[in-house]
Amino acid sequence: MNIEELLRLAVEKGASDLHLRVPSPPVLRIDGALTPLVDLPRVTPQFVKEALEQITSEHQREVFHKDLELDFAHSVPGLARFRANAFLQRGSISIAIRQVPFEVPTIEQLGLPTVCKSLVLKNKGLILVTGPTGSGKSTTLAAMINYLNKTDSRNVITIEDPIEFLHRNEKCLIAQRDLGEDTRSFANALRHALRQDPDVILVGEMRDLETISTAITAAETGHLVLSTVHTASAPQTIDRIIDVFPPYQQQQIRFQLSLVLEAVLSQTLLPKIGGKGRIAAFEIMIGTEAIRNLIRERRTEQIPSYLQTGRQHEMQTMDQALEELVRTRKVPLEEALQRYSKPEELRRVRV
Repeated sequence: MNIEELLRLAVEKGASDLHLRVPSPPVLRIDGALTPLVDLPRVTPQFVKEALEQITSEHQREVFHKDLELDFAHSVPGLARFRANAFLQRGSISIAIRQVPFEVPTIEQLGLPTVCKSLVLKNKGLILVTGPTGSGKSTTLAAMINYLNKTDSRNVITIEDPIEFLHRNEKCLIAQRDLGEDTRSFANALRHALRQDPDVILVGEMRDLETISTAITAAETGHLVLSTVHTASAPQTIDRIIDVFPPYQQQQIRFQLSLVLEAVLSQTLLPKIGGKGRIAAFEIMIGTEAIRNLIRERRTEQIPSYLQTGRQHEMQTMDQALEELVRTRKVPLEEALQRYSKPEELRRVRV
């Protein structure tokens, strides 16, 4: 099979990812589980080299040979878009390819919290979606932008690595910039975005001090900024942002963050009962005055107790989200137990 036939097979089987790695056979990730295609030949160095040549441009291959890493997007007309990463392991090329549907999913289709709708309609502030790699953060942000695009008229600038979902202008005017192809860095693109008359700026990831600092400034100056952080909870997210800065700046950043932070949505994916697809569980922190005070006063360890009692503000802990998914028979108890802070308590939940 050539690479396009493998991509078609991945889509037909409902796989989220395709892995090409010497000397294994092609491997699909279906509903979170790795599934080797044992009926197919093992991947050879020549096969994966030819596959990379078929789905990249000459410029992209030059970048790969220079950096030994490459993030890129690839489209198969009538099938799907794909986000891919090429890398070397033990001297041979490997490729990890993730499927990105042509149609942007809706908040309802993904089962996202309804608070996502009101958050993305805010006029300014900082909204962070957090979680481990592969937890669906980019998809959540795409669904929120999709809802905004159908609901209100805004100028939206996105900076992505790489561009995954393609947004068509509906009520919004949307410019999507690809890191590497359209701009050199998140920080540089974000700085220039402030001169492009934006209402909303989406930054694919807040990776470094300059990007984080510029994002906070953009939120302070009347823009709505959405981004992701690789953290597992709201308190951890706040601490991670503060810790990026040198000690003499941290109190000032803490104060600024307390003023602009509108929400932190921390998510994890779980397989559904019956093994058909996955569903996200969310910890939700909203920037209430009480939460802002905790951030300013360095009391982030107290945030979970405020989330637990903050239902009137649509807040919840990850444990509460997992309990609800178990109670409503959406996810297996065994899967929820792996992510629950006190597993013995969850076992007592009646389903």
